[in-house]
Amino acid sequence: MAKLDPVALTQALITRPSVTPADAGAMDVVENQLKALGFTCTRLRFGEIENLYARRGTRGPNLCFAGHTDVVPGGMRSLWRYDPFGAEIHDGAVIGRGAVDMKGAIAAWMAAVSRFDDLAGSLSFLITGDEEGVATDGTVKVVEWLKSRGEAIDHCIVGEPSSSQRLGDMIKVGRRGSINASFTVTGKQGHVAYPQRALNPLPVLVDLLAVLKARVLDIGFESFPPSNLEITTIDTGNTATNVIPQEARARVNIRFNPAHTGRELQAWMQGVAAELAERSGADIRCDCAISGEAFLTEPGPFVDLVADVIKARFGIETDRSTTGGTSDARFIRDLCPVLEFGLVGQTMHQINECVAVDDLTALADAYSALIEAYFSKFGSAS
Repeated sequence: MAKLDPVALTQALITRPSVTPADAGAMDVVENQLKALGFTCTRLRFGEIENLYARRGTRGPNLCFAGHTDVVPGGMRSLWRYDPFGAEIHDGAVIGRGAVDMKGAIAAWMAAVSRFDDLAGSLSFLITGDEEGVATDGTVKVVEWLKSRGEAIDHCIVGEPSSSQRLGDMIKVGRRGSINASFTVTGKQGHVAYPQRALNPLPVLVDLLAVLKARVLDIGFESFPPSNLEITTIDTGNTATNVIPQEARARVNIRFNPAHTGRELQAWMQGVAAELAERSGADIRCDCAISGEAFLTEPGPFVDLVADVIKARFGIETDRSTTGGTSDARFIRDLCPVLEFGLVGQTMHQINECVAVDDLTALADAYSALIEAYFSKFGSAS
């Protein structure tokens, strides 16, 4: 079995400009390499999104690697030193969109897998093209498909760029949940000189936001920071100086720890809106979208194994963190214990995103050690 080069494979993936929802051939690169490594590959297209589930082996345990081939837009080309989809190597680094988030990690895990012919269990890949987008036709749909088939996954590594300053210094064992709420307050338009003939929606909206911001959601939860509510926009669209507007709108986002559920927070915000609507006489509409629930992979043999491999490879104690935004781990946690371990994320989503060649090689080596240790500990007997 030919061993894959993580650097060359990272370059091959970067040259496919797979800006969500476009695939641009990125999934073909992954599928073709995995087929050559003996994986049974199933392409799953939902809406515009290309997804892939691949497995080698039929017995348990099944160790899965999850990742995404889609990337955010490159941004202004003039600000890049080199073509964002050229995958050139300069000063010891591969430069290009997706280098660390997260085509490099996919390449590193594939390179690690290529070093093993037989294992006491199965390896699988869950790769989506919808992580950077609205995430409605990606991993969440693949997870539903896996459940419908009774496909068992025992543990999962997500290759998000979890490392902070140096490779392996941080893994993500949980993530906060996220809920977006849109408020529309409808009053009655009128002349500013005759406020008694109008109903100004803006003071009502200000009062609503003040109530929401006044609540201390919590002071933290185990290894999680406190939940926070942030106002992200306020707008009326009113261009006149002498008109009380008909409508005012605002959006908020809450990042919440496991002390809450999305449904609980939705009910609270809708309740505040309903109470204020009754008191003010304005119509208040509250629309909520829960993009992910909070989760925590509890300490135990799986998390300890990954931490032990990192310590052996890099000589550091990894930080078992829950910081950051959401990731597709929020969907996979319904299948099995999941954590994130990947490259240093300093340049993700930035102009001149890049990954050190040495880090790609080191991550592939660490992934290889992790696979070996995993099946030594959890592998089936026969």
